[in-house]
This record gives sequence, C-alpha cells and structure tokens, in this order.
Amino acid sequence: MKIRVMDISDYEEVYGLWMSSKNMGFNNLDDSKEGIGIFLQRNPNTSFVAVEDKAIIGVVLAGHDGRRGYIYHMFVKEPFRKQKVGTKLLEECLEALKKEGIHKVALLVFKYNEADSRFWEKQGFVVREDIDYRNLELTELVRIDT
Repeated sequence: MKIRVMDISDYEEVYGLWMSSKNMGFNNLDDSKEGIGIFLQRNPNTSFVAVEDKAIIGVVLAGHDGRRGYIYHMFVKEPFRKQKVGTKLLEECLEALKKEGIHKVALLVFKYNEADSRFWEKQGFVVREDIDYRNLELTELVRIDT
C-alpha cells in the first residue's frame, strides 16, 4: 500500500468510495468535483489517498483555515479495514497539518455512526460536551446521506 497526496484526478474514484460508505454525509455542491477542486487548491498538501494495486482503497479529506485543522471525510474500503489503513492516512494528514503550523484538529461524526466514533476515540479524539455545533446554509444544498 502507498499513501500519497490526493489530486483532483482522483475525484471519480474517491467519490465512488464515499457513495459506498455507510453513515456519512455529503452535499451536492461542496462534494462535487468543482467543490473538491476548489478545496484541494486551497489545501493542496493535507488530503491523502491510500492506493493498493493502482486502486484507491482509502481517503482522508482535510484542510485548515490557518488556525484550526479540519477532517471532513475519511473512508477506508471494507476489505482493508482493521489493517491500519485509516491510522496511516490519519498520521500523514496530521503530520501535514503540523507542518503547516496547525496545533488543533476537529471533525464531525454522526451520533449514530458508532463504528467511526470508536475509531476516532482510539485515535485520541475526544467528544466536546461543552459546545453545540450549529450551521447556516448560505446556498441551498442537497444533502446526501450514505
């Protein structure tokens, strides 16, 4: 397995993985090819894919705003889970964020996604009980739950 920086040419294969996932949330604009292209231009060194036999088996989409790092989507194909693929993707991602001067990383996990919650807990991510997450759509988005 090889881990490398994600490029927009990976989009179709990555999007296919995302749509095969369970319990993740996407939308028609931010997760479109154009939206991911803009994101990767802004954050060219912090998202990674894991490749096995020329096929993408895992992906982590991450970036930062100059102050905080964010992990937006992470997925490992089913046959490759529990083989440390996710851990290795995360390590590359966190190291890249550190190199860019980022000291803290956040992410969101749906409350009903127990498997992913366990993974993130094992990686040292803690649940914040002292804040409420809120958002406001500036443009109407079509939500895509998997």
